Amino acid sequence: MKEFESYLSAHLPQVASFHPHYDDAIAEMLLAGGKRFRPALLLAVVKAHNSLLIPSAYAAAYAIELLHTYSLIHDDLPCMDNADLRRGKQTLHIKYDEVTAVLVGDALNTYAFEVLSESAFSNEVKVKLIRSLAKNGGLGGMVLGQAIDCHFENQALSIENVRILHINKTAKLIASALEMGAIISGQESLAKDLYEFGIKLGLLFQVQDDILDVTQSSEQAGKTTQNDGDKNSFVKLLGLDGTIKEADNLAKELNEQLNTFDTKLYNELSPILSKYLARHK
Repeated sequence: MKEFESYLSAHLPQVASFHPHYDDAIAEMLLAGGKRFRPALLLAVVKAHNSLLIPSAYAAAYAIELLHTYSLIHDDLPCMDNADLRRGKQTLHIKYDEVTAVLVGDALNTYAFEVLSESAFSNEVKVKLIRSLAKNGGLGGMVLGQAIDCHFENQALSIENVRILHINKTAKLIASALEMGAIISGQESLAKDLYEFGIKLGLLFQVQDDILDVTQSSEQAGKTTQNDGDKNSFVKLLGLDGTIKEADNLAKELNEQLNTFDTKLYNELSPILSKYLARHK
């Protein structure tokens, strides 16, 4: 992902303004690192099926990282998780102030769609990419999941509703990354299978995060942990052992589905997923 990091650094949003730290705050959270998991998935699908489109696909990968980063900034706000550490750095509302954090999140959210609108794809492909990112990251996807998560703090949900919560809050944006890769590479017949794979992958990702929240320190995780006491986490409902079993089952199903993909796609996705399917162990 070195090439993507170079692309991101070269395309940081810049605004001519006399604001003392607006540009710095935007750049800091984007350059703070992170797993770049969603961009990696998108680029892997494109590389497997039409590697010549990789230079153009960086814009779409950047867009999904912009939207994801906005979601982290808002997730950490005092009115939500009230976290003071993200990607190993102080959260923006701690380093600067809450208003800065809210507005930087807003800026990255909208900038994601500006980037897609200016990408080097046909107008038809641009519309499909914008629709996927907006649909899965917006009112019926990630934002809905966040709304459910916050509203039902200190109210026990059923395990099925917790799955629905996290399919929206976490899984749909991961699924969108895979779907967008299929759209870019002209493999729309594969998009549905990749999207469904991404939903299951995103659910595993959240189950693992719930495990790591209770088993790692903030320093190990690079973000505030031990912070889900009021939330409907898998650990809270299933216990740690039950949550590990849930993760094991999801990882097994994902491995089986991965083996059904064509060889090129398997070869591109497998190295990425090998880092994550067992990260809860």
